[in-house]
Amino acid sequence: MTTFRLALVPGVNPDRWLRVWQQRLPDVPVELVHTTPDQAVEVLRSGGANVALVRLPVVGDDLSTISLYTEATVVVVPKDHLVSVVEEIDAADLDDETLVVPLDDQLHWTDPPGTPFGGDPVPTTADAIDLVAAGVAVIVLPQSLGRLHQRRGLTSRIVRDAPGSAVGLAWITDRYDDLTEEIIGIVRGRTATSSRGRGAPPPPEPTGRGRTPAASGKGGSAKGTSGTSASGKGSSGKSASSKGGTGRSSSARSSSKKPNPRKPRPGR
Repeated sequence: MTTFRLALVPGVNPDRWLRVWQQRLPDVPVELVHTTPDQAVEVLRSGGANVALVRLPVVGDDLSTISLYTEATVVVVPKDHLVSVVEEIDAADLDDETLVVPLDDQLHWTDPPGTPFGGDPVPTTADAIDLVAAGVAVIVLPQSLGRLHQRRGLTSRIVRDAPGSAVGLAWITDRYDDLTEEIIGIVRGRTATSSRGRGAPPPPEPTGRGRTPAASGKGGSAKGTSGTSASGKGSSGKSASSKGGTGRSSSARSSSKKPNPRKPRPGR
């Protein structure tokens, strides 16, 4: 059985696309391959996945990508932090904060607000969240990652003017096939009738006047043809001995007519 492998980076949720896939290709199971953002492309190149949902941009002449959406950016802070009293903030509201940027940062903000964390390099986002929980610093990151690392005692707020994080679909260009076409159609929102992949429905049977119906077995020929068929029926559908378009023949009329003895005399 063919298995389609989809690589995922943290925070990306493919559930809505997988439901559509299951409806269109129930005979092709999907295997999810969880990977880190910096390893997603290598998973593709090694054949560990057919396609990957990644954070853009990804680099490589052998890659093809399409952008799907851009996530908002949030700041994660303790629940008693000052910014928690509003729904959204501006980047300038973080100017007095200590900002931790882990080594696996996916936001790549070139000019972030606040003062950089002065301790040892922080390897992962999970490690950075520990510092936030301890009240040492705050962190800005894509909204889905903020949800992924949410914990008791912390909250998040959207940073309106921060750069977003683009999510896209990537694949090796030379390995493009009908299943890749299918997932592209699904993530782009194509309907089943407009899909060009394996799950596209078959074209409808041709209909209309151009079709010739199969012989029905009545009289050995189809109705509506000109001339006389083998059964003696003509274009009118009646035999040559029955009434046609001009009535009965003169011989049949004269032989069947009977005199009427009670016919009244003229003038009576």
